[in-house]
Amino acid sequence: MFGPVLAVVGAVTVAFDARNWWEAAVLAAGVVATLVAFVRWAADDLLRVAPATVATTAAVWAFGALVGDGRMAFFGISFVGALVVPRLSRWRGWAAVVLAGYVAAVGAARLLVSHQEAPEVLIRYVLIPTGVTVVLVGLMFPNKRFYDIVAELEEAREREAELAVIRERVRFAGDLHDIQGHTLHVVKLKAALAQKLVGSDVERAEQELREIHDLVSETITQTKELAYAQRRLNLSAELENARNLFEAAGIDVRVDREADVDQRVGELLGQVLRETTTNILRHAQATQVRITLSASSISIVNDGAQRAPVTELRGLAALAQRVAAEGGELSVDQHDGEFRTAAAFPNRRAEADR
Repeated sequence: MFGPVLAVVGAVTVAFDARNWWEAAVLAAGVVATLVAFVRWAADDLLRVAPATVATTAAVWAFGALVGDGRMAFFGISFVGALVVPRLSRWRGWAAVVLAGYVAAVGAARLLVSHQEAPEVLIRYVLIPTGVTVVLVGLMFPNKRFYDIVAELEEAREREAELAVIRERVRFAGDLHDIQGHTLHVVKLKAALAQKLVGSDVERAEQELREIHDLVSETITQTKELAYAQRRLNLSAELENARNLFEAAGIDVRVDREADVDQRVGELLGQVLRETTTNILRHAQATQVRITLSASSISIVNDGAQRAPVTELRGLAALAQRVAAEGGELSVDQHDGEFRTAAAFPNRRAEADR
């Protein structure tokens, strides 16, 4: 928003100071350099163009003070210098002094080439340009610190989100270990027992092998259910877990319970909540999440959605098939920077109303 204002100020400066077309061209070069510096500053890439923009605006100020009649030609060097100096890794104080000294020295040099009264020259070409430069630099130092703090907070937020996702993965790994670790240990013991019984008690050995087969089959089923987030999920526990994950990532979360959730759909709604929570932490830049629960539906809305077409989320796509198989519908949509994930079971709602 500040860019157009800067361009207007630059245009007014050129119109006010230029006496002919070539003076206008020189002054316009300073305005362009100033705009380039501001754009790169906003993109956090200022130092790459700093030498060229500082040199250009410094030369324009020297031209305006010593060749033309550009009392406002300091506009570029003051603004660009104020952007560059706080971004330096060291010697920022000395750089600020050199910048102010250069502006003042060039302005004072006009006394050598102008027939104007000395007080007038000192006020218009020394005091005002130097004062404006010092004020701008002074304002940018705390502004730089503010942006550094914002960047640090954003970095911390991203780390919290990554840790939240890692914690979710650790929880998944723990569930997988609970399922398979116990089973494999039991299978090992039963296989060893069956091996000992083969020669002495064939019937007992066959029974142990059947139990091993049933146990492995059950474990395969449980592992598949876990992979699709379908293993005995408790909606209340998932809701509390989602709240903790979002708060750990610095995301404000609000939960609205419009009614008690039907137990028959609570597990599926918990699966939707778990998958959506992971997607928000991984893919969105959310600051707020709103979760709404009714007797047979859930809606999760987050801000910070990327302004791009909704991409396919494979976890939700697989879950949508499971929800559809139970007579429900899972939908995702994006509007005005908000991403909404919703699951509803209209048949269950109709049964509850009867």
